[in-house]
Amino acid sequence: MAIPLDYPTLRIIWWVLMGVLLIGFALSGGFDLGVAALLPFVARNDGERRMAINTISATWEGNQVWFILGGGAIFAAWPFVYAVSFSGFYLAMFAVLAALILRPVGFKYRSKRPSKIWRTSWDWALFVGGFTPALVFGVAVGNVLQGLPFRFDSDLRATYAGGFFGLFTPFTLVCGLLSLAMLTTHGAAWLTIKAEHGLVRDRARAFGSIAAVAVIILFAAGYAFAAFGGLGYRLEGIIDPAGPSNPLRSAALPAAGAWLANFHAHRWMWVAPALGFGGAALAFMGIRAGKEVPAFAGSSLSVLGVISTVGLAMFPFILPSSLDRRSSLTVWNASSSHLTLFVMLVLTVVFLPIVLAYTAWAYKVMFGRSTIAALATDPDLY
Repeated sequence: MAIPLDYPTLRIIWWVLMGVLLIGFALSGGFDLGVAALLPFVARNDGERRMAINTISATWEGNQVWFILGGGAIFAAWPFVYAVSFSGFYLAMFAVLAALILRPVGFKYRSKRPSKIWRTSWDWALFVGGFTPALVFGVAVGNVLQGLPFRFDSDLRATYAGGFFGLFTPFTLVCGLLSLAMLTTHGAAWLTIKAEHGLVRDRARAFGSIAAVAVIILFAAGYAFAAFGGLGYRLEGIIDPAGPSNPLRSAALPAAGAWLANFHAHRWMWVAPALGFGGAALAFMGIRAGKEVPAFAGSSLSVLGVISTVGLAMFPFILPSSLDRRSSLTVWNASSSHLTLFVMLVLTVVFLPIVLAYTAWAYKVMFGRSTIAALATDPDLY
């Protein structure tokens, strides 16, 4: 079978698509996590909390599709990455999945009983279900930037030498807090759009303003770590973008400041961090001014900019190894076969527009503010 796209091009396409799926999840599922993380603080009584929950009740399940698609794409397109990350981050992934399991249970069970203790307990469960993934996802990205302690043997069997508590360092905690602040800003902006005018909306504006400022400060701190904290890796030797997927055929060395090399070589890439900072600033101004569309657009641009900055900084690395210079995973040595990537691309071209069209239609049909008055008349609300 003659494949119309060459192997390096398909690898680049799937690297971009992996980023698209991650950004898609952060943009849609991100405000769900942000609203849940804000729940105990923006809503002080049962009616307010039910209203806040119902701002995401119609869409949160559909938003999870991006998370599932992202995991499936990594499994199919980048099997080495899937194997190392899901084994190395096993306990962290377990914590995330346990927290995510609390979300559907909390949504469905919270209002089944009138007991205050019952409902408050589930409210805190929803908070954990939003706070934990938002924090841990950022910590995971920080560890990727730092380099993971793994190696491959001659049979390409991966061994991970790290532990759970080793995942938490000053830099990874900055990344975790940045992720939390970014998604909290996104959730607050969503609440300003979906919650009726009142105390919940006012509190969301107050907390969202603080979170937006935190995004700017923490993103700047992350830049300082990248520039002066000894972070970064560079490839050495001859690299074959069309070569077989075998990490042992290339080598990578730690190189302080290397995560900024792509930006210095390609000036247009500075658009990504500019969006990260500028989007957070726009979100802050929009939230403070009560302008809902600029606030949500700003938080969305910030999410896009921050995630894109990480991807562009690391290219062509996907998972650098801090343990073995010959085990780092890159775009050129960690993908599935040429044919597999092409078949998956054809399926993506067919089905992704359908997913996007249905998602847009669902948001249009279900759009509208969540109100306390509707809780007494609509039996379908949580």
